[in-house]
Amino acid sequence: MSEQKHTKKVILGISGGVDSAVCAYLLKQQGYNVIAVFMQNWDQANDDHCTANEDLKDALLVCQQLQIPFETINFAKEYWRNVFESFLTSHKQGLTPNPDILCNSEIKFKKFLEYAMSKNADYIATGHYAKIIKKDDLYLLAQPKDYAKDQTYFLHLLEQYQLQKALFPLADYTKPEVRAIAAKINLANRSKKDSTGICFIGERKYNDFLSEFMLSRKGDIITEHGEKVATHNGLMFYTLGQRKGINLGGIKEKKEQPWYVLAKDLKNNTLIIGQGKDNPKLYNSCANMAAIHWIAEKPGMPFKCMVKIRYNQALQECEVTEYKEQFKVQFSSKQRAVTPGQSAVFYLNGICYGGGVIVSS
Repeated sequence: MSEQKHTKKVILGISGGVDSAVCAYLLKQQGYNVIAVFMQNWDQANDDHCTANEDLKDALLVCQQLQIPFETINFAKEYWRNVFESFLTSHKQGLTPNPDILCNSEIKFKKFLEYAMSKNADYIATGHYAKIIKKDDLYLLAQPKDYAKDQTYFLHLLEQYQLQKALFPLADYTKPEVRAIAAKINLANRSKKDSTGICFIGERKYNDFLSEFMLSRKGDIITEHGEKVATHNGLMFYTLGQRKGINLGGIKEKKEQPWYVLAKDLKNNTLIIGQGKDNPKLYNSCANMAAIHWIAEKPGMPFKCMVKIRYNQALQECEVTEYKEQFKVQFSSKQRAVTPGQSAVFYLNGICYGGGVIVSS
């Protein structure tokens, strides 16, 4: 490693979890001048469900152990304005948003990056499982070694400058390897479980959380054949393909099969349901998108590639076509619960090309 590399300053976003803790260790081992910063993105003063205080203590312990300078910075106002308000607006429109995607583009790789550059850092680093590849003058976002932990789906809105200034130390490690490193060096948080779900909701029920911020409006639950069978508590509480939470028992003269959300009719404030996990009305052959963010260069159209329409989905074959700046994604095989508000993210040969929000199917 060159002497110049040893002088590079990296500001690491440390979360209190094992991944970013191991990142701190790896960066220090590689000779970087590392400063760890804990981002407070949610105002937990009046929120007993937020784990930020516990995470803060864990992050501080790790930094003390690794002898790395530790700071905190509060982005709660920016998070509320740039991420959470958008999250609420999408729900009011009957959509199913993913706030983690906006958090990355608006907070971690924008506000945090701006902060790091103001401190004369050369790079920021995070514990994401993703890889950056430089090809000619372009920075490409690639899938990491650990496909099971691949987080490129959440990073598809990143731009060239953000990738140029970012490091992903876990690109070539699997989660078991990261856990093994944490155990080997006896990190204070080595046994900490991975966080799941949306950070600001914590252990609360999703619907209870939404009710704190949005007024719900009851309406009819109707079958795909137009029969009213129950009343819903508000369309914002439901998403396509959902089974749990409909609270619908057996209905006279109906089969003993579970019910699923097939559609949401915002105009009439009705929830449309049908029976059977493989109900044909749950499947679509295409998705429509108003815009797609391309990370590097926009590919030629039509673009045959792979796509994910939700984070934990296996890659699916598709073809993307463009007409008057609108995009249509044609799936090779019909996809279940193509959900407006969720993101479709495109891949080819291990490279994440970009993505955008699904408008309709």
